[in-house]
Amino acid sequence: MTEREFIVRPDATDQRLSTIVEGIDQNGNAVDTRVVTEKALTLYLNAREIVTMMTIGDHPDLLALGYLLNQNMLKPTDRVTGIDYDEELEVVVVRTEEETNYEDKLKKKVRTSGCAQGTVFGDIMDNLESISLSKDARLRTSWLYALTHKINTAPSLYLEAGAIHGCVLCEEDRPLVYMEDVGRHNAVDKIAGWMFQTNEDPSDKIFYTTGRLTSEMVIKTAMMGIPILVSRSGFTAWGVELARKIGLTLIGRARGKRFVALAGTERIVFDLDPDQVPDEDGRSGRKGSRRAIEADA
Repeated sequence: MTEREFIVRPDATDQRLSTIVEGIDQNGNAVDTRVVTEKALTLYLNAREIVTMMTIGDHPDLLALGYLLNQNMLKPTDRVTGIDYDEELEVVVVRTEEETNYEDKLKKKVRTSGCAQGTVFGDIMDNLESISLSKDARLRTSWLYALTHKINTAPSLYLEAGAIHGCVLCEEDRPLVYMEDVGRHNAVDKIAGWMFQTNEDPSDKIFYTTGRLTSEMVIKTAMMGIPILVSRSGFTAWGVELARKIGLTLIGRARGKRFVALAGTERIVFDLDPDQVPDEDGRSGRKGSRRAIEADA
């Protein structure tokens, strides 16, 4: 395995992240099926409760950091002095050196049931205007084909139990950080948290997701400073519109030798003939859980 490949990856053997459930199949036969866990995690920013999320439970510190960053509640320049996680209470507290910009805004506004997150969303949209993504970043098609193969065949909770999304931070043809969760936004936030903690340069990175290329995915990728977003799924119209507006390279339906690019196509370098790329093996990719694959054998 090359240097900086799968620095962080899913641990399909972690018994806390999935469990066996008894049931019956279409013939009435008894079956044991592995399913992913789902638990609540309440996030505090200093003394203020922010949100309760449903998550599989791994990397709560990274999830908390990434959520705050991607919701514009925490700035990259804010100094984090500690992250406290209590597994029994299902609580994670992010502590900063000084009061954050988000808390200051709440004091000036009438508090609503939305906890001012509508205002936060508005700030995010305003900040998109100032985001500058690297124009020098490139995506070679040989890298794209290599990445999709490595990611889709890597050991994962999805292949063991299904019902989960995956997101991967990549560099050239190397998958660096692979996160999974019941919601793709959680997987994105974990990667954002990892990048914040490690001070990772986003300007030459590629972001891969198994989910749809929605406006939310485009916004979060841009806020992380990553210039290229790839998915094996499709697009939404607003996602494409935003990607074009902010100069993000947007590639969807990336399966085997096929893909469609709808924004930022100037970054793509066609250095490999698609005819030289084998079709995706339907039995090795993200077609179903491990048990579904075995059942088809």
